[in-house]
Amino acid sequence: MSNEFDYTKLKHVTSVDQSDREVPYNLRQSGPTKVEMLISTRVRKSPYWHLSMKAGCWRATVYNRIYHPRGYVKPEDGGAMVEYDAIVNHVTMWNVAVERQIRVKGPDAEKFTDYVITRDATKISPMRARYVILCNAYGGVLNDPILLRISKDEFWFSLSDSDIGMYLQGVNADGRFNCTVEEIDACPVQIQGPKSKALMKDLLGDQVDLDNMPFYGLAEVEVAGRSCVISQSGFSGEAGYEIYLRNATLYADDMWNAVLEAGKKHKLMVIAPAHHRRIQAGILSWGQDMDQQHNPYQCNLGYQVSLSGKGEWNKKADYVGKAALEKMGADIKAGKKPYKLQLVGFELGGKPIEDYAPDFWLISNADGGDPVGFVTSPWYHPEKKTNIAMGYVPYDGTLNANGFPKGKVGTKYKIHLPEKYSDKPGVPVDAVVVDVPFKESYNANTREVVKG
Repeated sequence: MSNEFDYTKLKHVTSVDQSDREVPYNLRQSGPTKVEMLISTRVRKSPYWHLSMKAGCWRATVYNRIYHPRGYVKPEDGGAMVEYDAIVNHVTMWNVAVERQIRVKGPDAEKFTDYVITRDATKISPMRARYVILCNAYGGVLNDPILLRISKDEFWFSLSDSDIGMYLQGVNADGRFNCTVEEIDACPVQIQGPKSKALMKDLLGDQVDLDNMPFYGLAEVEVAGRSCVISQSGFSGEAGYEIYLRNATLYADDMWNAVLEAGKKHKLMVIAPAHHRRIQAGILSWGQDMDQQHNPYQCNLGYQVSLSGKGEWNKKADYVGKAALEKMGADIKAGKKPYKLQLVGFELGGKPIEDYAPDFWLISNADGGDPVGFVTSPWYHPEKKTNIAMGYVPYDGTLNANGFPKGKVGTKYKIHLPEKYSDKPGVPVDAVVVDVPFKESYNANTREVVKG
């Protein structure tokens, strides 16, 4: 008799109302699947791939069509929570070359950029960055990159996980904007943790005044004699920086090894992107917490459409998605519910969740019954000594102080955890809606999450 799980018995959960989506989230619960990743030439290896292998990377995924390291400490040695200890107490380096850099350059660079993002590109000064979103004509979130303004006529889109580079080229396929749109050989690493500034000072010397560098500030520097742009930013909620190495295919070893050398006295550790810490900070992951069929309001990004709050929309003449987004905003103000599910934060029971979830775990109402929602990003919060998560539940019309949709704090649910994390196998655990973020960030506007 075979001991292997019979995956043909898995049924798609249809009780969660996703009727406003053309392609529903796949809510089959398959658990971990024992397969080996095929490394082939169809998917790009980043300039830092061999360096990540040398640093001990033992597992990877694919992000932006690039192999992406997602684990250095093996489970038998403490796993991801050892990496968590490094980022909250010391300093870490991440290979995030998967954040492809799409450069928009030319006389109409600002005009083009302003057209494809929801916020006002004209208010971003040269050598500053911002967190932005790009939406489609229906108001769906296509990507949520960091946007770097290198100069008056040059922007870099530091991408989340989607083919937005090809989309941007398509927007300007007829040449209506006088600018070029192309991917460049600039690849970032992130330096994150409370000792990040001390490390960066040792690395850069007097090239830049880090003590007076603003959040999302940029600077031109050299690392190991190689040209880089640095920003004070990151995907963790901790203090941190990103180093964008130009001509990374040629000079990856030089920059990487210089950081390792400078980091020795600061207990630098090479780790995977700290999803445990980004969840605490309420930072979203495109493709996991949202996709192109989610609008900004339902995933706590409404402020990107209405930066002044109170439904006062950006005073831009036009941008992709403007009509759809403003109609949604007006419907919400009028008490309507223009979509089915809302992203909320939870504290939940169960055994500590100390690794990535292989499924979108299901959520039922407090009194049980069929699932009505699903978890997108769960993890264990060591300081709170409880599990936390973000996930989608039916939108009930609750608004925060700025007039943006939110979950009603205190609402109770049941979450169906796999046996590995259940207190009693087959019995869902208690969960309650709480405010996001779950832990304050070093820079409170790391992703400018609106509290409440």
